[in-house]
Amino acid sequence: MQSVELLLDDAADAEIRRQWQLLADAGIPSPAASTAETTRPHITVAVARQIWPRIDKALDRQAFQPIPVRLGGLLIFGVHRPILVRAVVPSEQLLAVHRRIFDTVAPCPGVPLSLHPGEWTPHVTLARLVAHQQLAEAVYAVARERDFPATVVGIRRWDRDRRQEWPVARGR
Repeated sequence: MQSVELLLDDAADAEIRRQWQLLADAGIPSPAASTAETTRPHITVAVARQIWPRIDKALDRQAFQPIPVRLGGLLIFGVHRPILVRAVVPSEQLLAVHRRIFDTVAPCPGVPLSLHPGEWTPHVTLARLVAHQQLAEAVYAVARERDFPATVVGIRRWDRDRRQEWPVARGR
């Protein structure tokens, strides 16, 4: 799988990493344990089985300006393999960026329905595959944390199979 992801400012990045560590300290598997440079808080805006090089070029030609966002409450996605996330409050600016990127990536194979405009739930992942018996602990570990402002400062492409990332749509 390959994706296009929005990257957060340093303060928001540090806050999400702190929450990852709170989860790890509570015994919840979180990205805090990863030492990979590519493991970073992000908002996924597009996914496909393969994103073609011509799509990368189209993404890179797009103008990008930083976008203020608000990281909000907790959500749990899924039943069999729960994922704990922090919601991103959708703003007109964020939805416009999502639609522009989605429209660019849409011709690629394997774009999930959950990422289509009108179906997308913007979020930052806090923990994946949380055991059912740990859900309450996971929520408790970070539920006391308040909503906070953030800024989307960049866009990256991520190739999960090759474990590689690179910037696209650089600020103009």
